Amino acid sequence: MQDIQKSWSGFVAAVKVADAGSFSEAARQLNITPAAVGKSIGLLETRLGVRLFNRTTRQLSLTPEGDRVVERARAALEALDEAGAVAKPDADVSGLVRISCGAGYGRQFVLPVMARILNAHPQLRIELSLSDQIVDLVKQGFDIGIRGGSEPPQGMVARRVSKVATVLVASPEYLRSHGTPKDWTELALHRRIGLRFASGRVSQWNFKVGTKTHTFDERPTLLLTAPEVVVDAALLHQGIAQMAQHHALEALRTGALVPLLKHQHVSRPFDISIFYPHRSGLAARVRVVVDSLVAGLQAAQTTVY
Repeated sequence: MQDIQKSWSGFVAAVKVADAGSFSEAARQLNITPAAVGKSIGLLETRLGVRLFNRTTRQLSLTPEGDRVVERARAALEALDEAGAVAKPDADVSGLVRISCGAGYGRQFVLPVMARILNAHPQLRIELSLSDQIVDLVKQGFDIGIRGGSEPPQGMVARRVSKVATVLVASPEYLRSHGTPKDWTELALHRRIGLRFASGRVSQWNFKVGTKTHTFDERPTLLLTAPEVVVDAALLHQGIAQMAQHHALEALRTGALVPLLKHQHVSRPFDISIFYPHRSGLAARVRVVVDSLVAGLQAAQTTVY
């Protein structure tokens, strides 16, 4: 404990410098001099026996050892913030909440909720990471994940907030040049834009005629790995595409894309869920954000177009 007390100011200074990007800005935030920041970090480096920062007159960067130390120190400081937060009313929630979300859904539905949360809780900070890549929420230190599906990662629970349907679309210009399919079997005569998920699986196109369901197994003419790029390709008249409705919503509203084979296409709505840690004494900062997201995203539920 005595070693921690001696190193405390160094850990705080190191985290501040890493976040601020400079000794002078960290000093301003800590209300001390840059020299005092440098001294605290220097003493910490001596105690740890490693250099935490590479410093030149023009550039400042963490060493690999510094990156690991700062990551652990930041987690410890945030844990102490949480310990203090449990005794505060919700109106006083503060600190950082890290959220991971798919890019398209995040831009369309999650980002608009952020303003309401931050307006209600000015001391709160939010880091919203938008990516369609597979993310280990626990290992990468996210407080909240928003993803398709309802099976939570180990150590987390899930709350379903909406359903998202898929839609088959093409641009009017593509259809003028290549014709409009009247039956799912005619898709073999068209250019098709496919999506490969981060898991490696390629999205399936399913159709129902009478009581029988069919899967279109032809390989895509153009295979892409990002949902937003599938939208871009369709808007560039490169073929017929299947996409989650929220990716196509604006283009469908403006007529830049039109839905196809609505009488046969199986939209297969899937759940969008919020994942977060299941533990007693959930930090007020996380609980407030989860509750606000649930309310905001349920109100913005999408329906089949």
